[in-house]
Amino acid sequence: MKPLEGLRVIDFAQFLAGPMAALRLADLGAEVIKVERPGVGDLCRSLVISDQTVGPDSLLFHTINRNKASVAADLKNPEDLERVKNLLRTADVMIHNFRPGVMERIGLGWDDVQEISPKLVYGAVTGYGTTGPWVRKPGQDLLVQSLSGMAWLSGDRNDPPVPAGFAVLDITCGNHLVQGIMAALLRREKTGRGGLVEVDLMSSAIDMQFELFTAFLNGDGAMSERSAVSNANASVGAPYGIYACRDGYIAIAMTPIAKLAELLDCPELLPFSDPGVAFSQRDEIKRVLRDRLLKGEVRDWLERLEPADIWCAPVLDWPELIETEGFEALDAVQTVRAPDGTMIRTTRCPIRMDGQVITSDTGGPALGADTGTYLD
Repeated sequence: MKPLEGLRVIDFAQFLAGPMAALRLADLGAEVIKVERPGVGDLCRSLVISDQTVGPDSLLFHTINRNKASVAADLKNPEDLERVKNLLRTADVMIHNFRPGVMERIGLGWDDVQEISPKLVYGAVTGYGTTGPWVRKPGQDLLVQSLSGMAWLSGDRNDPPVPAGFAVLDITCGNHLVQGIMAALLRREKTGRGGLVEVDLMSSAIDMQFELFTAFLNGDGAMSERSAVSNANASVGAPYGIYACRDGYIAIAMTPIAKLAELLDCPELLPFSDPGVAFSQRDEIKRVLRDRLLKGEVRDWLERLEPADIWCAPVLDWPELIETEGFEALDAVQTVRAPDGTMIRTTRCPIRMDGQVITSDTGGPALGADTGTYLD
């Protein structure tokens, strides 16, 4: 038995953050029912990445909406809206990521749903919260990364701002919503009442930066400056970073400089052996390291550093990663079946329960495939 079996979730969300939360609940055993617009559906169905589609939909849709049902309903149609309200009376959780005010105008705001079902946990995702001048801004991952300062933390000092190469905030915000929903469900066990759980991309972005942002709030008002060489964390001293070798790249984390000088046969590092200069002279230290590491191959350096318990790793791309024994041992990939029979290899739920991985071979639903089951 999966831990959330018997829990019913109504998912009104589109694209990534809201559906990501519903996906994780589905992974853990909840029955998740997507409510989609007839003929159009979740806009993620048309968000094609890498030119990959499954039938009429994007591959992305089927990976982030696997193991869900789909009902088609026009929420502006009074009859359809009443059917959806009846469905909500049977549910434990609902999730949406419409802009503030949209669900209220439809008649499915928090106050409305409390009257429909006092026990329901109501989860809402926005870009910037529900008040203030940014409420109407589009809540999109890249835009929030840019507004939040995140893009100024990656890349070297003289580089332009560098965003994360994937939808990091959508994923994180979705997971924050799951945390809030689970807390509200636990409270409901004691009180019998549901609750309103609200998350937003900007708050998630700020929370993700808590280490450096806290230093900023308690400092001189200046943002942490990126290292000019091999920057990986604007607040961490040398050798923390990624370095080029003759045949690839190696990452080195927190390590005593004197130890590196010995293991790398690099006496040029010895003047920096005092731990107190690892931050103040990090660029000078990193330049010496960069020049030394470029003279050898990744495997040679790993064979010196790993036996000495130095925190280091090769920098792999995906073709290299999936060939490693470590990746194989994680059992990180599952295969799901799309409605047209296409078999899709994708990631699994990253959580293990009772020592077992959590998988399901059910792919994303065809638009409205379950309307008759849940709304008629």
